[in-house]
Amino acid sequence: MIDTVLFDMGGTLEDIFVDDASKAASAREVLRILKEKGFPMSDSPEAAQKKLADGWDRYAAYRGPTDRELKPEEIWGQYVLTDFGLDQATVTPFAEELAHMWEVTYYHRTLRPHVADMLEGLKGLGMKLGVISNTASLFQVFAVLKDYGIRDYFQDVTLSSITGYRKPHENIFKASLYQVQSDPANCAYVGDTFSRDVIGPQRMGFGMTFHIQSFLTKSKDVDVPKEIHATYEVEDIYQVYTILRDLRNEGTAVI
Repeated sequence: MIDTVLFDMGGTLEDIFVDDASKAASAREVLRILKEKGFPMSDSPEAAQKKLADGWDRYAAYRGPTDRELKPEEIWGQYVLTDFGLDQATVTPFAEELAHMWEVTYYHRTLRPHVADMLEGLKGLGMKLGVISNTASLFQVFAVLKDYGIRDYFQDVTLSSITGYRKPHENIFKASLYQVQSDPANCAYVGDTFSRDVIGPQRMGFGMTFHIQSFLTKSKDVDVPKEIHATYEVEDIYQVYTILRDLRNEGTAVI
């Protein structure tokens, strides 16, 4: 009965990872933006990197237990840049610029192989498609989907930065379901973390979950109970299409 497939973004549609080079580059970019906006800092890139890491840790301590997402000006003004002596009122005019930069610089991102072919196949099955993503930027996901050439496949893109709720909170899934006008029992969710992308949809009563490994999987799934399993484990994201196609042909996933 699956008629809707919803996807995580980073780690699922995209390969994503962080390394020392990306951490250093993002710190340099923060210093550049601050200088450009009239707030030059005396910090070395290494010192800035430490302050930024501490700021993100403070924000993680807030959002972790609550599954809430603040707006970019609140994240950067109340948490990330406080060690630089900046506040929310100061950073609000350029907070989204910082947020967008961070998402595409701190993380190395590339579209996974076979994503476009998979989406085309699902479209051919008549599936409704959407994205549900945890992100601290308002517009970055939209821009990257367009850059990848796959934005038009999706009827809905639901973001934590807009809804104020992060996966696995039920409200971010509810918002997407209202947008695509689908019953959760008729939805499949595809993601790379059990803690967000399997537990959340299963709590919502999704009919099916797909799990694919990524750089983020181990770090995000440290405390996940061993009995948590996805309906399907896939190694190549194209398998999402072939599994649903075969189920349809067998009459067990009628569109």
